[in-house]
Amino acid sequence: MTKQIRTVLVTGAARGLGAVVARRFHDAGYQVALGDIVIEEAQALARELSTDGSSAFALKLDVTAKADFAAARDTLLERWGSIDVLVNNAGASKVVPVMEITAEQFEQVINVNLRSVLYGCQVFGQYFAHRGAGRIVNIASLAGQNGGSATGAHYAAAKGGAITLTKVFARDLAAYGVTVNAISPGPLDLPVVHESVPADKLEQIIAGIPVGKLGSATYIADIAVLLACAEAGFANGACWDVNGGLYMR
Repeated sequence: MTKQIRTVLVTGAARGLGAVVARRFHDAGYQVALGDIVIEEAQALARELSTDGSSAFALKLDVTAKADFAAARDTLLERWGSIDVLVNNAGASKVVPVMEITAEQFEQVINVNLRSVLYGCQVFGQYFAHRGAGRIVNIASLAGQNGGSATGAHYAAAKGGAITLTKVFARDLAAYGVTVNAISPGPLDLPVVHESVPADKLEQIIAGIPVGKLGSATYIADIAVLLACAEAGFANGACWDVNGGLYMR
């Protein structure tokens, strides 16, 4: 009997961590949908992964709109017939001192980093529950655990909320064969980090990490693939810390 190919939607997949996660799932044999509002970059990566579009394609996805998640679900079902995994990865922030965060800035960061998790878990959680199987992996952050403000207090608040939503949905969906977990990365060796953090500040950050280096985005992607596998049904409602020892529980 032919083994069914598993499918995954990765949000925020055009660049950074999302691109690494999408590539890792594809390498693991998944059919991968790359959801991003920056559709041109997502399309370029999709063509790199699958020149004929058979195992990877891009779709425009505004994660702050619930209707976009529903449209993405319908597109995947029409194209591949089933969906197995959702990775809520999309995120954004702008570093602003907490006393200076405006209502508009707060709302924007909350929408991208937290509202997106709510909508993704609602839309795909309902589908997975009806199907009787599914995996949701939410990308959180160390900032959401220790209140770190290096990426902005509004970002930290959103990621803390994402961890809480992970637990709520994990409890509600478990009886339907659906698991929901979070991954909470510490500082990662990504271009955006080197571009946004001054070299001297980055040296201080690295010096404070017990393992003495920034994390690799591949570490995060590997854990996402692990949590997504069919055999990972007993991992549920967990927040997987990947921070080099910066935060220990």
